Amino acid sequence: MRSAWRFYATIFLSAFLLFQVQPIAARYLLPEFGGTPAVWSTCLLFFQVLLLAGYAYAHALPARANARWVHLILLAASGGFLPIAIRPSGPGGDPTARILILLVLSVGAPYFLLSSTAPLIQRWFAAERPAESPWRLYALSNLGSFLALLTYPFLIEPYVPLGAQLKIWSGLYVAFLAICGYAAWAAREGASAPSQFAAEPRPRLGIILLWLALSTSASVILLATTNEISQEIAVNPFLWVAPLSLYLLTFVLTFESDRWYRRPVYAAFAGLFTAVACSVSAAANAIPVLWQLGVYLVAPFFACMLCNGELVRARPQPRYLTTFYLCVAAGGALGGVFVALIAPRVFTEFSEFPIGFGAACALGLICWVGREGLGVWKGFEARVPLSSLLLGVFTAAAFLWIAGGQKSLLSVRNFYGILRVTESTDEVGLKRTLTHGRIDHGFEYQAPDKRDWPTSYYGPHSGVALALGEIASPRHVGVVGLGAGTIAAWGKPGDEIRFYEINPAVIRIANTWFWFLKDSRAQVDTVLGDARVQLTAERSRGAAHDFDAIAVDAFSSDSIPIHLLTTECADVYRDRLKLGGVLLLHITNKTLDLEPVARGIANHLGWQAAQISTQRNENTGESASQWVAIAADVSRFTQSPGWTAVGEAALTWTDDFSSLWHVLRF
Repeated sequence: MRSAWRFYATIFLSAFLLFQVQPIAARYLLPEFGGTPAVWSTCLLFFQVLLLAGYAYAHALPARANARWVHLILLAASGGFLPIAIRPSGPGGDPTARILILLVLSVGAPYFLLSSTAPLIQRWFAAERPAESPWRLYALSNLGSFLALLTYPFLIEPYVPLGAQLKIWSGLYVAFLAICGYAAWAAREGASAPSQFAAEPRPRLGIILLWLALSTSASVILLATTNEISQEIAVNPFLWVAPLSLYLLTFVLTFESDRWYRRPVYAAFAGLFTAVACSVSAAANAIPVLWQLGVYLVAPFFACMLCNGELVRARPQPRYLTTFYLCVAAGGALGGVFVALIAPRVFTEFSEFPIGFGAACALGLICWVGREGLGVWKGFEARVPLSSLLLGVFTAAAFLWIAGGQKSLLSVRNFYGILRVTESTDEVGLKRTLTHGRIDHGFEYQAPDKRDWPTSYYGPHSGVALALGEIASPRHVGVVGLGAGTIAAWGKPGDEIRFYEINPAVIRIANTWFWFLKDSRAQVDTVLGDARVQLTAERSRGAAHDFDAIAVDAFSSDSIPIHLLTTECADVYRDRLKLGGVLLLHITNKTLDLEPVARGIANHLGWQAAQISTQRNENTGESASQWVAIAADVSRFTQSPGWTAVGEAALTWTDDFSSLWHVLRF
């Protein structure tokens, strides 16, 4: 019997490349689409659907004569797409559709061939070596995927520029073509119809539906958790790959050997941490970021171990190996469709988060009781984990009910997140507030004599108000991020204020639910689109050194727009500011310390930086805020009370590198 090295090498390298290209592609697309968490969700949807297509191809291919020649031809043809290149298009159109089209045109063909490799190789392995189990090859495949994701944020992203990453990936793909081509050529003996499995019964419809349900639930948990993390912290590959790596690790453990999955243990922890995760999600503002991260990583691990452990218990004999993998891939794609396409259009909350966890616990109950019968409740060792699963189901349902009962004047969810307009009363009077996620993005008092008060982070003592006060009218001000439009309240006759806002729903809300834009004494206009893209496009059309000040305030919930804080974007700001102009950064954030990043931008531009922190003022409606002013000369600020020099610590972010570890508030 020939050596099996070609099977192991091919399946490991294909899996490594399959998951290494995912964060690379998403990094290229982030600046084009505003750095929103939905970019990663849409990318994952694409990769899951294409994985399903590859598995379907692998499932159909062995039934055809001379199948290996078909695969060899496709492998050779895919080499024509090298080196891969990701070239974002201009603005316009639905973001989800544009992302999917861009990915199809850039990495579609190579990814399709890579995705078909794992089931094909296992099929050929089972035919050539019927006495050996092919399932460990699936564990090896997921180990390759796990290592690809684990190495990217620590070994690849910090040290290798994005362009070089694509070239290296393309070179490794050439090596894959050679190894996989040899494996396909050598699989000529009996690989298409393994008759030794002819007596095995075909899987029943109920089992197939169980495979789909378990894999769909795990996929929803992965994507919903990633959205939750990205929405509250930052859109960054490190935070993307952490949940995905643990998701793949559950495949490695469950498929490598039966000894890793102990149903009572994982059922107990899955139910318990489902309850904890839902509670943390509901009270995220009061919980330190490190605790949130811990829960958002541990809870999905146990829930996905439960789903994948039950998948392994229900797996078929090797004859129906590709059918099984096709169902697993279909479930992953269904989860992606649900989170990326259906949920934003159906729910006004992040309801997919508790739905995924609740479904996992419910399926765990069904699998256990369905096989063991109701008599299993009589044993103490079963009652505890089963009760934990019930706790998880009820907690998830309660979270959905409570979230659905939140009262608001308006609740809108789209590609960019969840927006709410609510009314409440404070020490001053009735106010109307816009929130994005869990963070306020401006509020306005409803009393006619207080309606034009600049409030929240933009009050009279805030950094943006003091800085604008140092600029003589008429002033031309650019604002990155609209919110409720509060900064417009500082406009004077003759001033021009231009807001850049990527979310069309924010523009509609600011114009219909708030008066700041309509009542401003300045000439106000809004530009739809990512600020960096639009500022650059205007520059290419001749706009240069036209702003007296640019205020960057484009946070979504507590997540930060990393692509708006890089040196490349800082160069755009400099080109658009007048001589003596000032760049204002709003760095108020409960999870990240962005002061070193502001210092890094100042150092890159060769300018000075000053900061001011203000406290909440109940009498004026001001919120605690922290602003940084960056200019060639900041002495006009530092000579005023409250302004201080920015610390010496500097962190320079670029489009190729951004490190969250250094700015996390633990």
